[in-house]
Order: sequence, then structure tokens, then C-alpha cells
Amino acid sequence: MNAIDRLIEKIKQTNNPTVMGLDPRYNMLPECIKQKYNGSIEKICEGILEYNKALIDSVCDIIPAVKPQMAFYEVFGIAGIQCYQETCKYAKEKGMIVIVDAKRGDIGSTAESYSNAFIGKTKIEDKLYGNDNIDFVTVNAYFGTDCVKPFIEDCKKYDKGIFILVKTSNPSSGELQDLKLENGKTIYETMGNLVENWGQELIGESGYSSVAAVVGATYPEQLKTLREQMPHTFFLVPGFGAQGGKAEDVALGFDKNGFGGIINASRSLMCAYRSDKWKDKFSDEEYAKATRSEAIWMRDELNRAILTK
Repeated sequence: MNAIDRLIEKIKQTNNPTVMGLDPRYNMLPECIKQKYNGSIEKICEGILEYNKALIDSVCDIIPAVKPQMAFYEVFGIAGIQCYQETCKYAKEKGMIVIVDAKRGDIGSTAESYSNAFIGKTKIEDKLYGNDNIDFVTVNAYFGTDCVKPFIEDCKKYDKGIFILVKTSNPSSGELQDLKLENGKTIYETMGNLVENWGQELIGESGYSSVAAVVGATYPEQLKTLREQMPHTFFLVPGFGAQGGKAEDVALGFDKNGFGGIINASRSLMCAYRSDKWKDKFSDEEYAKATRSEAIWMRDELNRAILTK
């Protein structure tokens, strides 16, 4: 079973096309964590790890995957990287799929090293070293095929997957991605075609490829167009919740059988205890319970929209 088939199987098991983004910022932490862990970067990272583990514990039976965003760990230096590694390990131990949001991309030996660092192996003398706690990594492939080749080779060797940026959810994405080429296609459509082609050798039993795409929820019409143009490409869809994407919007990224995508939510899940929806029902100390309640609400909203689209 290849990487995308494993992810789809977990989605089926949980009946939930959701991935929880783990993007920790100090000001997002509940007061009970801040008070317990303070005084140094190392202590703060211990607090973030406790926070992450509690959130994972609260949803690992109802959410199939987590998505740590590397920048929010790298900002804390070595302690942050250790926190990230322990977070990935813990999520895997709890049976979750781990998608690392690193948006790496380069060419030649640098691309190979990026791939080895996340989904491949590095050979030193006669031994191979790698991170077995990661299933997917996000890739910025605007360097072209040279950038993607090493990642695809590691996907084949180690049954891993990648999510390539196609149409991102940020407001200014159209400055480049929506530009039209001489053939009438936009840049994001051209990238989508490349991703669909790059993934042909890694199509699993599900009909989807482990070479997958990132397509933002904040542009529903483009999401719909790309779903039609990329029949074998699975979508990671950011932008739901705090960024404004609605369930009806993200449903456009799914196929007629209700599969084909996984929806990311970060702040709306991590900080559910602060939201108007849950802050009167749960205290700061009950942040994990609030996250579980939000996860159940999100699951039900997504399934309703996907079934009725």
C-alpha cells in the first residue's frame, strides 16, 4: 500500500477528511502551559510539545493526519527542531499520518538532500539514516522537473508522498499563479498539469497518486477546475476556517465518490478553546476538549457538504 492509499484508508477509517495543522506560536498557548513552562526557549519548547501531545491525544481516533509547519519550530532553534521531531514521532505512535509542511524546493544535490531529510534516506558509509516518522512533505516545484525528480525517486523507494504547491490560499497568490500563458492556460493550471503527469508512476489502488497537490480553499472556482483537470491527483486544501474557506467551497475538491482531498485546519483547531463557539464551555485547562469538539463539528460540516455538493 503506497503513501496515498494509506492516507485514504485512514480517512475512511475515521470518516473524516481533515488534517490538523500543528503551527505553534507562543501567544497561542493557553495560560496553563505558559505558566508551567517559562524562563527559556528550551522550557517553552517543552510546553509546546506537551500542548501538541495533548491535542494529538484528543483527536487521534477521529482525525487521520497531522501537519506540522516547520517554520514554527525552526524559529526556536535546536530546541524547536527537537520538539518538531518528537511531535512527528508521537503522532506516528498514535497511528496518524504525518504531513510535514516544509515547502522545500531546489535543484540538483540540494533537492536530493531536502528529499533525503524528509522522506528519503542519507547513506553514510554502509548505513542509511532517515526519518521514518514522516509520510509526506510539501514541495515548492516552481524550479520545474529538476526540483521534483529526487522527491519522486524517494517516494518510489520508501513508499512516501509529496504535496506540490499548485494554487495557494494566500491573497496575493494570483500575482503570479493566475497569469495566463500564450496557450491560454494559467500558471497554476500549467503546474497542475505537470503534477498530474509527474504522478503517473505512483498511482495507487485508490486511483490517486502519491504525487499530490496543494490547492487553496479560498479560491473555490479554481479548486473545481483543477479537480476536473487532475483526476489522479489528491488535494491538500488549506484555507478552511480561520482563512475564510467554507465547507461548501472545499467540497469542490472532492470526486463523485467523496474522496480526493484532505482539508487542513490549524488555528481553528489548535485555538478552539479561544473561539466564540467553545470559550464559554471549556476553560483554558480544557483546551484539548475544545479541540476535539471543534474537530467533530468540522468533520460533520465537511461530510455534509461533500455528500450534498
